[in-house]
Amino acid sequence: MTLYAWLMLISIAGPLALSFDKKVAFYKQWKSLSIGLLVNAVLFIAWDIWFTKQQIWGFNPAYSSTLKFWGLPIEELSFFIVVPYASIFIYACLKAYLKRGIYTQLITWLNVIGMLVCLVAMVAFTTKTYTLVNTSIAFVLLAAHQFWLKKAYMAYFWIAYFVHLLPFVIINGVLTGAVTPSPIVWYSSEHIIGLRLISIPIEDFFYALSCLLLPVTVMEALLSKQH
Repeated sequence: MTLYAWLMLISIAGPLALSFDKKVAFYKQWKSLSIGLLVNAVLFIAWDIWFTKQQIWGFNPAYSSTLKFWGLPIEELSFFIVVPYASIFIYACLKAYLKRGIYTQLITWLNVIGMLVCLVAMVAFTTKTYTLVNTSIAFVLLAAHQFWLKKAYMAYFWIAYFVHLLPFVIINGVLTGAVTPSPIVWYSSEHIIGLRLISIPIEDFFYALSCLLLPVTVMEALLSKQH
């Protein structure tokens, strides 16, 4: 089994096993979650296919499968189910165990700060494709919640986002070459700012935000209709 496949297996094992915890009961949300994951996967896999064709990023055959669909290794396709599932599991746990309290008061501040950071990056790095696309999607999602949706669940989203950065840095660090001679996923220097945390391009933190917020938004919309 490839290193990339092992990473995906490790990432999903814990959240999947703990999905049957009585208090969280994450399995009861699977129907709504599956639609959220599907919407998220359609958007980001289409993006992934295009970026791969444009050589904005690529995959190291030494650590990923030769079995490919639309130019993407099978592990990369699984990424868009495994990682959002694990991230939303963190979100669900926080909803189950934390009261909103003071966190709700921080929603506007965090939304606005996030939007401003995205806007600055969009203006400053218009020639950097990965930077521009990442920050644009994150900006649109945050603006939609700030000015239109205005949902209280954003308090849990923001906590989940910051909490999930720890496993995100570990998994993405391995993917981008923190512990291997060469990265599993490489990025063209022409399309990123070049600023990295350990081995992780700074743009990936905006990517992580969108990959969590989009499926959460869809899932919560469906759950609210059920109730």
